[in-house]
Formats: sequence, C-alpha cells, structure tokens
Amino acid sequence: MTKLVLGALTLLFALTAAAADPASPAGLWKTVDDKTKLPRSLVRISEVNGVYEGRIEQLLNRQPDDDPQGICRACPGDRKDKPLVGMTILSGLKKDGDIYTGGEILDPKNGKSYRCKMEVIEGGKKLNVRGFIGVSLIGRTQTWLREE
Repeated sequence: MTKLVLGALTLLFALTAAAADPASPAGLWKTVDDKTKLPRSLVRISEVNGVYEGRIEQLLNRQPDDDPQGICRACPGDRKDKPLVGMTILSGLKKDGDIYTGGEILDPKNGKSYRCKMEVIEGGKKLNVRGFIGVSLIGRTQTWLREE
C-alpha cells in the first residue's frame, strides 16, 4: 500500500513539475494587441506529443470594429461564421532549440493564416509570437503575457 501511495505522489509531483515549466509555452496567455497595447484575449496553449496548439478561451476589450457576437466572419472554410471562443488559432508548433517553429497562426480580424514561431522569454513570463509570410523577416510580433 505504501508503494502505491509513494508511486501516486511521485507521478503527481512529476505532472505538476512538467505543467509548471516556465520554459514551456503551455499554459494560459493574455494576448496583447501590438497597435493598441490592450489585452485582447486569453489563449490556452497545450502540448500533445510535442506539438503545441492554442485556443481562445476568452475575448477581452472588445473594439468597435469587432464582431458583436464574437464570430469569425472573415475566416475561410470550416472556421467561417464560427465563435472565436474555443477556436484554435495556433497549431503545429514544435520545439526547435529555444524556439517553437513550423506552425500556423490565424488572425481572426482578417481570417488569414500565417506561418508562426514563438519564443518563451523573461523566465517564462512572456511569449513572443511572430506571424509571417514566407520568411520570418516579413511579419509582426506580439508579446503575450503568462496568466498561469
């Protein structure tokens, strides 16, 4: 019985340590508009088998030009006219040294998807997310703030 309890505690500790890894992008992030500097949403990034994806959990600081129902009107395909909350906007990112590359990010404002890379900075407190066309030099970076 003691071995079972010790095993369970060891597993619980290992899972807690992995979830709290500040070098990982997994967790809840507050997105910040690079123009207005206002928080825009909460995005939960999760990892499955070494691949990271992010879904919108909450919309913040609605702007006059935002869809009043929080629907992605500009999105193509199966995302068209779907709610932003719950939508996957980051996908396919894999760790490559200190950065995460090879993924895509959706800009819900215009419905376009861009190549993406991201980097955890400042001891895990911030995440630089760069969307780009072709090469990384042609794009823009947002800095997201860790919520948990």
